[in-house]
Amino acid sequence: FTMTHQQRLSLLLALLIGSALSFAPPSSPINNYIATLRIHQSSVVLNAGGFEWEDPTSDEADPGVENPYKNPSLLQSTGDAGGGTDGSLKVDPARLLSPRLRGCNLYFIGMMGSGKSTVGDLVARRMGTYNFLDTDLILERAAGMSIPEVFETEGEEAFRVAEAQVLDSVHAHVRIVVSTGGGLVMRNQNWSKLQTGLVVYLKVDPEVIMTRIEGTDRPL
Repeated sequence: FTMTHQQRLSLLLALLIGSALSFAPPSSPINNYIATLRIHQSSVVLNAGGFEWEDPTSDEADPGVENPYKNPSLLQSTGDAGGGTDGSLKVDPARLLSPRLRGCNLYFIGMMGSGKSTVGDLVARRMGTYNFLDTDLILERAAGMSIPEVFETEGEEAFRVAEAQVLDSVHAHVRIVVSTGGGLVMRNQNWSKLQTGLVVYLKVDPEVIMTRIEGTDRPL
């Protein structure tokens, strides 16, 4: 095994630094610096990617909106002489959700008839600063026909390809609540887009879904 001149120089430098540290007095500036560096490194939690991470639930990381129940100015007063609070909020909690999400999109998934469009629209309205988008509605407008007509004329595979293209264009935006098609989650490629936001699964009993879609022409 042979070393290059640069490798020999690096090894020699490492040995010299190690020797200097071992013989340096405990109160020397270089040892003080190393001790400070070790303390700093031990107090920083790193993710696998090497990024610093702080616990968002800690009091130090909470600016008041992150956890509104820790912010006295947002809590209802009990009206007693002690100036206490009853634990409820003065504002709609949905209004405080937007700054906590910091632009992150919300994606509602679930079976057809689970209420993704209805719930998604209501959530966006209550949040105030988010817009609502329905991928099925966008696809229908782009194709100029209804979802059942797309299935009948183009087939399910063509519909799924178009559905994925709609998601590609939608996920590039921020501050939106998105209602997705019932079968959109079946394609792995779609999850790479969904996971850029917050995914909310609406779980509804099959009997309830069958009651809701009874008499409709929705493709199963």
